[in-house]
Amino acid sequence: MAALSGVRWLTRALVAAPNSGTWRNLCTSAVAHAASRSQAEDMRVEGAFPVTMLPGDGVGPELMHAVKEVFKAASVPVEFQEHHLSEVQNMASEEKLEQVLSSMKENKVAIIGKIHTPMEYKGELASYDMRLRRKLDLFANVVHVKSLPGYKTRHNNLDLVIIREQTEGEYSSLEHESARGVIECLKIVTRTKSQRIAKFAFDYATKKGRGKVTAVHKANIMKLGDGLFLQCCEEVAELYPKIKFETMIIDNCCMQLVQNPYQFDVLVMPNLYGNIIDNLAAGLVGGAGVVPGESYSAEYAVFETGARHPFAQAVGRNIANPTAMLLSASNMLRHLNLEYHSNMIADAVKKVIKVGKVRTRDMGGYSTTTDFIKSVIGHLHPHGSNF
Repeated sequence: MAALSGVRWLTRALVAAPNSGTWRNLCTSAVAHAASRSQAEDMRVEGAFPVTMLPGDGVGPELMHAVKEVFKAASVPVEFQEHHLSEVQNMASEEKLEQVLSSMKENKVAIIGKIHTPMEYKGELASYDMRLRRKLDLFANVVHVKSLPGYKTRHNNLDLVIIREQTEGEYSSLEHESARGVIECLKIVTRTKSQRIAKFAFDYATKKGRGKVTAVHKANIMKLGDGLFLQCCEEVAELYPKIKFETMIIDNCCMQLVQNPYQFDVLVMPNLYGNIIDNLAAGLVGGAGVVPGESYSAEYAVFETGARHPFAQAVGRNIANPTAMLLSASNMLRHLNLEYHSNMIADAVKKVIKVGKVRTRDMGGYSTTTDFIKSVIGHLHPHGSNF
């Protein structure tokens, strides 16, 4: 773009030039102009990857502050473009939504906090959070549930992945009152999107070297809707003979996760089930404060916490656990091919938890958010440790 701009500038100048001497001077000037513009833009691109930041509600802004502080201390070459969208802080409008979408579409990568959805019906069934995900077609939500060394929970050494379709299903925002006192809520299941999420799950398992995919459903009751989802998973599974494929009914899956979560590797499921299982599984390894998550479309990647909670009761009290958001930010850096910085931050967070001296209240400690951030910054070092 810089070179093209220089050529345009040269063309305009040559048209207006009166003699050959002026032409030579202008050529030299134009080349210097284009080169300086090119260098300036290259420095900007090399110096900082643009990333959209959406703090969200609850403790979201405090968690984003933690990310910015750690990134600054680690000299991470990322430039955040911060936007605010909130239905509970009177910062939600079509204009703001379009601004956020424009930024995300330009940058391709975003890190976001929980955008809280009020329960009150105010004429619009689809929340801004849901509309944002649909407009970007963020169809795949990935939550990697992994135990943190040094932090003991009911189940230790867990390592499983939950993949959730999040653009249709029960969250289609299609509800109406068919008769007085009778509400119909439509669940939409399509072959196209079911096949797409199934393929995403098997591709993920293949890429990450995982051996099994479990499709979670309720096809014994919802024979057509979940039946179609299950059928699509079975069809896609045939294309991946090296990956073991199993199916499990959602209610049994919940029980099995609590009793014996080690049997699972990658789980793929429709929207509502995924929302529930994300939270259940997060509870197995320490709760919403320690599990990172991410959402993908064909073009965009959005990084967030795995269990989406605003944690409103902790706002302003300096007690929120930034672990999940920092690990998510580390995953974002890996997505940007900034492996060095990604590993540095992830290792520092895991080191703080493993040492165990600084823990927030949700992890059984008394440390503040600020204490945790300072400890992470204090443990930043070149990658080389194994956790």
